[in-house]
Amino acid sequence: MENIVPRPALGDIRRQPQAQPVKVKYCLYARKSTESEERQVLSIDSQIKEMLQLADREGLEIVEMKRESHSAKETGTRPVFNEIVEDLRAGKYNGILTWAPDRISRNAGDLGKIVDLMDAGGLQEIRTHSQSFRNNPNEKFLLMILGSQAKLENDNRGVNVKRGLRTRCEMGLRPGVAPVGYSNEKHMDRKCHAVVDALRAPVVKQMFEKVANEKWSGRKIYQWLKFEINFKSRGNKNMTLSSVYVVLQNPFYYGVFEYPVKSGIWYDGKHQPLITKELFDKVQEQLKRDRIIRSDIKEFAFIKLMLCGACGSGITAEEKFKKLKDGSSNRYVYYGCTRARDRDCKNGYVREEELITQTVKIMDKIDLNNISMREKFEAEVERMRKFQRAFTGTAAEAKPQKEIDLRDYAKYLLKEGSVTEKRELLLCIKSKLVLTKGLVTLEK
Repeated sequence: MENIVPRPALGDIRRQPQAQPVKVKYCLYARKSTESEERQVLSIDSQIKEMLQLADREGLEIVEMKRESHSAKETGTRPVFNEIVEDLRAGKYNGILTWAPDRISRNAGDLGKIVDLMDAGGLQEIRTHSQSFRNNPNEKFLLMILGSQAKLENDNRGVNVKRGLRTRCEMGLRPGVAPVGYSNEKHMDRKCHAVVDALRAPVVKQMFEKVANEKWSGRKIYQWLKFEINFKSRGNKNMTLSSVYVVLQNPFYYGVFEYPVKSGIWYDGKHQPLITKELFDKVQEQLKRDRIIRSDIKEFAFIKLMLCGACGSGITAEEKFKKLKDGSSNRYVYYGCTRARDRDCKNGYVREEELITQTVKIMDKIDLNNISMREKFEAEVERMRKFQRAFTGTAAEAKPQKEIDLRDYAKYLLKEGSVTEKRELLLCIKSKLVLTKGLVTLEK
């Protein structure tokens, strides 16, 4: 006869224990990123105060508190939020207490992570000052709607900002910080207006004139600004060589500007031009000739790899040719200080052969394990061995050739290698070489 399990009485069913609700432990999360730094801090503190009061009223258990000032517009860019996601997955807590849903996410990617955590049971509840979102279809749907609404606000704000900037450009007002020679109008009703800087504008005009009329190079302009007239930017700093070229190639100075940069969209500026377009075009032609000349400059082995021990400037090189009686000529390369930091530096010149001789001696003091080319050395030596065996017909099982020492190979590159090989070797030495009165040492 088939065994029949008797059904429990109704009273027995009612007496069975009910499943206990999961206890929620919260992480208090406060975020603000749309205002100035000082107001961000105040806003975050205000959020924390309100949330702590809510937790005290309703008896919520807060096990951790986190604050963040990163924008929530892009996915995965908030380190603190990413920590919260990992902690939820690890089970450190299973609830989030925050001011509003948009504090958690203003993008679809982060919102998706939160909903996935709810689906997986790692996140039981999100509490805000006026709402709660638990793991049920209706409340998750409402959370996604509010998160999507926050993203819509961000997207609309971006569209409005771009429209406002485009309108300003059409009015002839270039957004952003005014270039050297101009200053930004401080009154809010004249925002983006660039006015001539009476102190620096004449110098900027002279920069263009010296390049166009006196054929000065950008480097010569840089040295003139730094050493002769001690020109300072608005930040009370000397202009760098790259910033000199930025000025000389900026059409803003003759009255037009491109916005956004490299967009191909040009506007006529409302500001007062410092130069004419003709002068600007002459400068561009001169800079183009300078680039052609610089591209023809030969590469030297020690350039940009050495420092002047007297003033800390870089080391430059120049080649000299001496005609011989038989009509041929000898080539000599000399290295010396660029005098970029001290125009009166007395550090003399040294021939390349002497530099190589001294650098070869330095190789004996270097730990090859500190040279990143060790693997390349070993591969190159092995290639040479294979070539020798193939060329001489030596069998693979024959007595092996004498081992080639890596240090000797490095010295060989310095003496007989090409300029590229020498530079690759020297670039792998962690310390720069220092040239002081003809002597080469390693930078300490």
